[in-house]
Parts: sequence; structure tokens; C-alpha cells
Amino acid sequence: MATELQDFLDVIQQVDTFEEFQEATVGLRDFLNIIHVVYHWVNSVGERFGAGTYSSDWVDRYLEKDYLRMDPVLFGCFQRFTPVNWKQLDWSSKAAKAFFRDALDHGVGNQGYTIPLRGPNGQFALLTLNHNATDDHWERFIARYERDLMIVAHEFNKKALSFEAPGDVQSGPALSPRETAAITLIAKGFSRGQAAAEMGISEHTLRVYIESARHKLGAMNTTHAVARALSLGLIIV
Repeated sequence: MATELQDFLDVIQQVDTFEEFQEATVGLRDFLNIIHVVYHWVNSVGERFGAGTYSSDWVDRYLEKDYLRMDPVLFGCFQRFTPVNWKQLDWSSKAAKAFFRDALDHGVGNQGYTIPLRGPNGQFALLTLNHNATDDHWERFIARYERDLMIVAHEFNKKALSFEAPGDVQSGPALSPRETAAITLIAKGFSRGQAAAEMGISEHTLRVYIESARHKLGAMNTTHAVARALSLGLIIV
């Protein structure tokens, strides 16, 4: 394994928070010089957790259109235990073609490589690498990194599993102070730029807090997250 990638594994192992986990996906993207890295996890009780570099517009669009029901990548990986080059999947249906065009329009690259991961009690996760490249370039990329990426994927999954404390039962989602502040400002009508400035953070970091809160709340998009937070009494406007 390359020294730089070994160093990156050390970074993953030091992760303690969702925000640091998110930053680790950005670090892997930059190390590999590709456009996106995404980790998506469904835990043992069906809760979803995601981190990565897809735009919030695409994440919201994916949930709004309920693409989870037909995503060829998700279904292709659920049936496999080995990594999947997206070119190996069936994109021939009208729905799959429309989904792919929509993804491209929202900044997703034309090439993908997804590693399925499984954990205890039915946990299922995916680590996806995404880029704009020719088929030949992508094949060379996979050949170069495929063995090391299996190790990286399992380190991501191990860290994600550590966030799920055994026997930890909560009556409702618990937002961190920064997540609460971010959602509260959005609920008050602040734009993302204004909210980031108010909190003294970058818009990228603000997005991390909003996405973390949205996943905890099981919300389809940011508006839905605000509505759920208000109805649960987690924020007051």
C-alpha cells in the first residue's frame, strides 16, 4: 500500500465525530484526484447515515424523487459481495437512463466504482468513488487502487459502526449544538451563506451540519428537516 494511503488510513482511525467522518471523505476524494467520494450506511435498525461530496442539491433531488427504489447501483451492489464498476450494471431501462441523466445534470460523474460492505445485524453500506473519465482511464484507475480501496472501505465501515453504540436507545434524534444552530438559522429564513456567516464557518461546513441533522431526523430534504425539528421541539424559532 502506498505510504500516502497508509497515512490516510491513520486519519480515518482518528475520526471521532460525524464532521470528521465527512472531512475524511473529502480527503479521500482529493487524494485520489476524483470528483466524488460517498459513504452510505443503513444501520441495524434501518436508520440511514451518509457522508460524502455529492452536492446537497443532488442529495435532496435523490430523496425527493425516491430514487432509492430503483437506483441500479444500490440494487446491483445489494446482490453482490464484490466491488462493482458501474459499467457492469444494467442501465438499459427507461427509468435507469432518466436517473443517470438526472445524476449527470447534478454534477455526478459518468464513471463509478462502488464497494458493498456488510456488518452485524443486517448493516449494509456502500463506499462509492465517482469521476468523469473515459472507460480506459477508469479501468486503469480501478486496476491501480482496487486492492487498497477494499481496506479503506472497511476502515470507513468500522468507524461508522463505532458510532452506533450497542443497546443505545433514544426516544428521538439528538442534534448537536452546531446542528441545532444550523437548522434554527435556516428555519428563520437565513440563506446558507448568511447562516454560515452568522455561525462563523464556511458554507461547506454548514452543509455538513445540515446534512448530519437531516440524516438524524430522517428527512427527505432541508425543508423537511426543519419541519421535523420544529414538530419534535428540537428547535424554537
